[in-house]
Amino acid sequence: MAVTGAILVLYLVAHMIGNLKIFLGRADFDHYAHWLRTIGEPALPHRVFLTITEAVLTVAVVLHMWSAVSLARRARKARPVRYAARPAAHENRYATHVMRYGGVVILLFVIWHLLDLTFGAVNPEGGGAEPYDKVVADFAPSHWYVTVFYVVAVVMVGLHLRHGIWSAFQTLGWGRSRRYRALRLFADTVAALLVLGFVSVPVFVTIGVVS
Repeated sequence: MAVTGAILVLYLVAHMIGNLKIFLGRADFDHYAHWLRTIGEPALPHRVFLTITEAVLTVAVVLHMWSAVSLARRARKARPVRYAARPAAHENRYATHVMRYGGVVILLFVIWHLLDLTFGAVNPEGGGAEPYDKVVADFAPSHWYVTVFYVVAVVMVGLHLRHGIWSAFQTLGWGRSRRYRALRLFADTVAALLVLGFVSVPVFVTIGVVS
């Protein structure tokens, strides 16, 4: 789970940086989107690098979900009887809801995101439009509900990341009391920056800053 989580976090950082290129204008954003499909040419055929990346991400997501289910089953098997007293019950319930139900929301969001901006199946401009036009059409003021859904889903991603990064530190044995504050701050900062970076694009398109 930690390894696949790290792969997905690194991808999110790279994806966010690419998304922010929309603030540089249509030409820069469309050029970046085109470049993603031509990485490695002429040594590699068109879009091969991107296809390999997508395959790695798909495997990482599947293994991440499988790890979550496997660990949950192992935990229940190891402790079939619930604790009589749980001092951190509130925090545990929060973590369970964020990781379990947040994961479901994120999965649905990823499916919609692919159908929308990658394949163009549900995008107002269709699959043949330029990437910049797809984004602007998707989050136009008249489609404010799409922006709301996107923001909610990204916030869930941020909460998932926040708890996931912190849990990874604890799993690796780094979450000691003297480092607690610094590591918690790091997890909070990474999650917050990713949320703000991803959310900024649809919000600024909806309010007309990007058009």
